[in-house]
Amino acid sequence: MSADLVPDDLWERIAPLLPPRPTRRHRHPGRLPVSDRAALAGIVYVLRKGVAWRDVPAQLVGCSGVTS
Repeated sequence: MSADLVPDDLWERIAPLLPPRPTRRHRHPGRLPVSDRAALAGIVYVLRKGVAWRDVPAQLVGCSGVTS
């Protein structure tokens, strides 16, 4: 499903526009970040389906706004 939301040609156009990812702190690094492509797929899913970020299915998209 994620590949359907962000096709390769779209990703090739968007990836160079994204800022570089900051380095993680050694102490208290926090949660592991998802890939930029998975985050973009989640954003596209929300815009297409009209659901809230907390309702994004993590299994389909690869990221979710739900914390537990």
